[in-house]
Amino acid sequence: MLGVLGGMGPMATVDFLAKLVRATPAGRDQDHIPTLVCSAVDIPDRADAILGTGPDPLPAMRAALARLEAGGATRIAIPCNTAHHWHAALQAGTGLPILHIVDAVAETLARTGIGTGGRIGLLATDGTLRAGLYRERLALRGVACRAPGPEDQAAVAAAIRLMKAHRVAEARPLLEAQVRALAEAGCDRVVMACTEIPIALAGSDPSGLLVDATEALARACVAACRPDRGDAAAALPRAA
Repeated sequence: MLGVLGGMGPMATVDFLAKLVRATPAGRDQDHIPTLVCSAVDIPDRADAILGTGPDPLPAMRAALARLEAGGATRIAIPCNTAHHWHAALQAGTGLPILHIVDAVAETLARTGIGTGGRIGLLATDGTLRAGLYRERLALRGVACRAPGPEDQAAVAAAIRLMKAHRVAEARPLLEAQVRALAEAGCDRVVMACTEIPIALAGSDPSGLLVDATEALARACVAACRPDRGDAAAALPRAA
């Protein structure tokens, strides 16, 4: 059973679940992945914690993980990029494998031909950028990361706050402008490395420039939970 440590935020968790269903090759209900969801909205803000302006979210994440483990989960997915700053600490406290969202993105990039020498742009929270989650992990694969400059990153952060408040129409143009800027800076792909961002930019990528971290994680879950169907999941078209 897949355990989803969610609630960071709730809308992003729902988006992940929809993508998990779409990524699963299934002809009937019984072909889908048994899933237990904990929408732990009490977890403190992850970016604030990394930036030193908010409380540590690790105790609340550990409590949610324990509830999933007690409920019968056999592996864990966390549809929040910034929360993966605590991936190692969470993994150290459980015998259940916790899928890593950056590894899922790296596999997606590799399938599209982005490997050694590749350059990707990042749209992420200030906390994800400060923690170096993507930069450090993708560097091991020879992929370089580019983040927006300070003013542009402020616009990304503002867009994420708007998404948290369900103000999608206001967030979208801010993010679209940053996608264009990263593309013009020479990035091969732009990773939507905050799980709110793919919701805002849904349907706005006719050129295939964007990489959806939420969708990458969903496909990694199918490959892990249904290894006999993982190749079929990878072959499915991306969500519109």
